[in-house]
Amino acid sequence: MTIERLETKTRMSRIVKHNNTVYLCGQVCADASQSITEQTQTMLDKVEALLLEAGSSKKHLLSATIYLKTMADFAAMNTVWDAWVPEGFAPARACVQAAMARDVLLVEISVVAALIQ
Repeated sequence: MTIERLETKTRMSRIVKHNNTVYLCGQVCADASQSITEQTQTMLDKVEALLLEAGSSKKHLLSATIYLKTMADFAAMNTVWDAWVPEGFAPARACVQAAMARDVLLVEISVVAALIQ
């Protein structure tokens, strides 16, 4: 069994690869002072870059768990999400309301994807 960890720190690895599967740590926005729309877009941009670094892509997403500070942002987040996910490649997904690590964060995502073969 081979497990590869990338960008590993004391508490976590940003990317873990095992059995042709990529696991990303939770991703948040680039600028927490922005609205839910901008926070969602920059969060997804980070996910896409990490997937490419790991040898995967958003077309290879298997599952996504989205954490929202408030469900009042559900529709606005989904507008960005729907434009980002390629048609026909939607992963299994859950979206829940959750307390965030920092009060200014509105959204966080954790994804699992298949490696590109």
